[in-house]
Amino acid sequence: MKNKPRLILASASPRRLDLLAQAGIAPDAVIATDIDETPLPQELPRELALRLAIAKAEAAAEAGTMTLGADTVVACGRSVLPKAETREQAAACLQRLSGRRHRVIGGIALVLPDGAVRSRVCETVVQFKKLSPAEMDSYLASGEWDGKAGGYAVQGRAGAYVKFMSGSYSNVVGLSLYDTMALLNGAGYC
Repeated sequence: MKNKPRLILASASPRRLDLLAQAGIAPDAVIATDIDETPLPQELPRELALRLAIAKAEAAAEAGTMTLGADTVVACGRSVLPKAETREQAAACLQRLSGRRHRVIGGIALVLPDGAVRSRVCETVVQFKKLSPAEMDSYLASGEWDGKAGGYAVQGRAGAYVKFMSGSYSNVVGLSLYDTMALLNGAGYC
């Protein structure tokens, strides 16, 4: 594309904006969307992440632009952990994650200027060490968990709890740069 279309990021996440900046991408606009993120009955975590990413991108799309939407889901087995909004939710997430593996699933969607949608799903496996009560209390006191999928931010203090990771680190932070750049490159943006 000789003249790149405007790029809209359908997310108010500062982490996603920072990750895009690392890849040399500066969206022309950031539009936060307000969609219902409740899982549908029998919806698997992978399906949920993709559905929400597409819904966010479509909700923010404007004619003639490219719109990037993303969503991150933390799953233990078939169960989706919440975006922790209370200390109690965060504590329940940490107890569930302590000493076991979980999956961080990132849905990424790109609405093209003609309205077509391209999408990808990235999955990263993460294992936390067994957390002591003192470690849990310290993390909960930090407040880093607030609004985070699964009740933790790997780029912060929780990074010290990660015993094993297989897959994209940037996906766990909030946006797989590899998959995002592949979508943008495939669409002729970069």
